[in-house]
Amino acid sequence: MSQKDGVLFIPYAETIDLLSAEEALEISENVYRMQGEGSITVSSPPSFKLDVSEPFHNHWHVKCALLEEIPITGVRLYNYYNDGVRNTVGLLECGRYIILADPHTGRNVAIVEEHWTYAIRSAAATILPLKWMGPKDPKQIGIVGVGTMATNALRCLIKLYPNIEEVRCTSRNPGSRQEFAEEWTKTLGIPVIAKETIQDTVSEADIGIGATTSDKVMCREPWLKSGSTYVSFTRREFDPEGWPKLDKVVVDSWEMNMLMQHFRHSAEEGLFTREMLHAEIHELVRGKKPGRQASNERNLIHTTGLVAHDIAMCHYVYEKAKKLGRGIQLPHTGTGRPGPKN
Repeated sequence: MSQKDGVLFIPYAETIDLLSAEEALEISENVYRMQGEGSITVSSPPSFKLDVSEPFHNHWHVKCALLEEIPITGVRLYNYYNDGVRNTVGLLECGRYIILADPHTGRNVAIVEEHWTYAIRSAAATILPLKWMGPKDPKQIGIVGVGTMATNALRCLIKLYPNIEEVRCTSRNPGSRQEFAEEWTKTLGIPVIAKETIQDTVSEADIGIGATTSDKVMCREPWLKSGSTYVSFTRREFDPEGWPKLDKVVVDSWEMNMLMQHFRHSAEEGLFTREMLHAEIHELVRGKKPGRQASNERNLIHTTGLVAHDIAMCHYVYEKAKKLGRGIQLPHTGTGRPGPKN
């Protein structure tokens, strides 16, 4: 990179055109492979947080990682407001940025606004393991939640499974679930049916998707039929007592999940221990552990999210933006030390 190139700023509106669900799935698989090969280094501690209570109710989270294979380093930072009534998580008004730098020189190369890349990453990295853990030819999908995660999960699912015949959905708000059903019925050309209860949504599903932002238990083990796979996006969305009753459970990272209070409590209480885990997802990707081995298996995929996925997505967007002449070129400050020359 020459000095005149400066730093490329890629705003949210640009990122939407630069990263598709299909591309996000491919990047997710590649990052899992890197994770298994040990070429990713994360910060210590893995997350830095500033949580300020009243009267500000402001929260900042920062994560960092080096992806040696690319190579690129990235710092992810986001903030949100939450006073118990108003919560801006997931809204465009809260800040979400990734700063990318060349690890060989330390020179900043890009600032990417990551509302879209984070949203599609969250879905892609969680849906991808269905390639190994899911049923062979699913016909019915059950989605719990109809927000951003649910929408992007569906975008990724139809890339993996183009022959889905029916989708059922539910949410707390009857209006929102009906609107979701009508919109996606038109988009997919198949029935998308709004249901009142979670049990009605997932009990006949070949694949269940837990895509809420709730800390409450939403889905329970007895509701899952033989041969189904449930995909859990959130902290304890799937009843912890049901985990050991399923045939196989996989997670993105045992270490990262242990940072989550609910997950750690289950492990420390012996409800679900490391020995009960079938695999981390990178072991499936690299063929170190088998995926589904029988048609009647009931399996669970659970992720908490890896910052390496966020950085890889933004690096991909950055490289694509450069080729297409997209983004806003910021002036570079030059070389040497800061301050007046004289």
